[in-house]
Amino acid sequence: MAVRIPPEERQTNLVVALMATEIGLTKQQILDNVSGYRQRADSGARPDAREKMFERDKDELRALGVPIETIGESSDPNDLRQARYRIPQAEYVLPDDIVFSAAELAVLQLAGSVWSAGSASADAQAGVRKIRALGIDGDEPIIGYAPRVATHESSFAPLQNAIENTRIVEFDYLKPGEGIPQRRSIEPLALVEYEARWHVYGIDRSSEGERTFLLSRIVGDVALTRKHFDAAKREGAGARARAGLEAVAARNSAVVEITPGTEAALRLGRRATARTQGFDLPYVDMHILADELASYGPEVRVVEPADLRVAVIARLRATVAAHEGRGE
Repeated sequence: MAVRIPPEERQTNLVVALMATEIGLTKQQILDNVSGYRQRADSGARPDAREKMFERDKDELRALGVPIETIGESSDPNDLRQARYRIPQAEYVLPDDIVFSAAELAVLQLAGSVWSAGSASADAQAGVRKIRALGIDGDEPIIGYAPRVATHESSFAPLQNAIENTRIVEFDYLKPGEGIPQRRSIEPLALVEYEARWHVYGIDRSSEGERTFLLSRIVGDVALTRKHFDAAKREGAGARARAGLEAVAARNSAVVEITPGTEAALRLGRRATARTQGFDLPYVDMHILADELASYGPEVRVVEPADLRVAVIARLRATVAAHEGRGE
């Protein structure tokens, strides 16, 4: 069975191929040689279907600002039956005075790889294609560890879509300590990553106030309604959301002891501040932090606050009980 190449990868391959030639490539050369089109031929796709795919890709890339040139026959420039296609590098490459180090290229490629097709806007996809088309290898170990946003919470993609299209959404939200999720109706204004977790920031329609919701606590599907909100409300929303989360973290701090040289030291050390004994660790949500600290087992010990220590111990005891139950 032929390998299926995602559309965004196929379009990236097309950009690279068209930049790599001065004289250009004919449509047939593209369909026969560029990865993404070639596999469709191997799977039995009709020639006209592959030609339509190429025309769609060419139109989408041009809409994103990629300067694809069509070169006709020298004897008759209007005869496009044997036309060649190319991308003039002078119009697409970065200016000579912009230079990236290997580490900077790694970060750019890592950032680009985070946004999969279902979660990236047209502008983001255009940026990813330009970065890949540079043809420069970055730090492979870092790039190989690239995460994918779309594999985290299923609510991310519909919320991103709702933000871009100013659509009001509804979803069930389960708060800690509650047994039944509550229905929420919000005007989603921004998606914000904080402490390695995604939040949606928006206006809660029931209270008319701005609220932040943790995506991992959304239960079930996000429903897009037919109602719209004013796009101007999105202005500065991301900055307001992050400032709000930082303010909450500034008011809540745990004192923890961390075993040096462990995974906990590596991960928590980025957020914690050393003190005379142990570390100060700011947090937004006690229940989320308790889950995280319990996952490190004996590598972390909570000194205070007491309710956080109790929550971590309860999680560790539940884990032990679960394992003992499976052993019987």
